[in-house]
Amino acid sequence: MCLAIPGRLLSLSGGADLNRTGRVSFGGIIKEVNLGYVPEATVGDYVVVHVGFAISVLDEVEAQRTLDYVREMGELAELEAAEDGLPGAAEAGPSPG
Repeated sequence: MCLAIPGRLLSLSGGADLNRTGRVSFGGIIKEVNLGYVPEATVGDYVVVHVGFAISVLDEVEAQRTLDYVREMGELAELEAAEDGLPGAAEAGPSPG
């Protein structure tokens, strides 16, 4: 199952067009994400990421609520296992970025 996951934008790089990227933290897992679809995003914002692309900006309260739901479903544990190379990581599916 593919999910869009919220993460906090830590830094920006690239231009102001579709090549704009940033480092996004997903509860400590940091990924490079394309920000071309969210030109309004700034450092400190929460962005919703799907298959390596930030697709929207949301406020911190909504981001935390969404992350809580994802944790309840057990999806974050699978993502963290995939990052750590733990057994079962192959079944974890694609990462958020």
